[in-house]
Amino acid sequence: MNKPLEAVQEPAVEIRFGQVGLAQVRIRTTDAGVILDELTGRVASAPQFFERTAVCLDLSALEKEPTTSDMRAVFDAVRRAGMLTVGLAHGTQAVDTLARALDVPVLTQFRVQGKASPVQPVVKEAPKAAPPPSEPPVLHPPSLMQHQPVRSGQRVYARNSDLVVTSTVGAGAEVIADGCVHIYGTLRGRAVAGARGEVTARVFCQEFHAELISIAGVFRVFETLPPELAGKPVQAWLDGDDLRFARIGG
Repeated sequence: MNKPLEAVQEPAVEIRFGQVGLAQVRIRTTDAGVILDELTGRVASAPQFFERTAVCLDLSALEKEPTTSDMRAVFDAVRRAGMLTVGLAHGTQAVDTLARALDVPVLTQFRVQGKASPVQPVVKEAPKAAPPPSEPPVLHPPSLMQHQPVRSGQRVYARNSDLVVTSTVGAGAEVIADGCVHIYGTLRGRAVAGARGEVTARVFCQEFHAELISIAGVFRVFETLPPELAGKPVQAWLDGDDLRFARIGG
């Protein structure tokens, strides 16, 4: 007598990797009171964006290595300001050790750039035979095209490419690209270009009403954006550590 087949049991856990909204906070002091005051002001300027935002702490600007006790106080200040520390940016071996002591991950997406290697002397070699024909160059992925409106609560991410939105980006929506962001419509939400650190990335939009603009981690919220550019075609770019804005065609 045949027994009925048992139902296949679904796994209890699935692990997937994807784009997660994560802000980087570079600290220049471990004074918890100073950090709390500044972060509280940032959260108050744009509570819908910053409240309970996951953040990664970058320690590369500190003058000396912080202690575990220092960092626990910093974590508490970040939490009291309304943000949540989820890890440290990858840096030195000391940062890795500190992350283990604090029981948080080291996030390599925010790898801190090390010092340039010393220049090596140039050694002249005898001419070599011409190499055989190489394979055709690998082309960059084409731009991701978004033809539908990006509505509140939605996020569109273009990995390793530009993002082109031919419609609108509503308030509370977010568009992200590792390259440039082009919006041929109204931008009322958040636009993030150079999401993996590309400092030459730019944001372009046809009608500027942004909640936030970010390029390679440098951002400005709507309260600090140029009011004279509201409703105009605008581009944004990085000039060193400063985020610049100008009217397109102006």
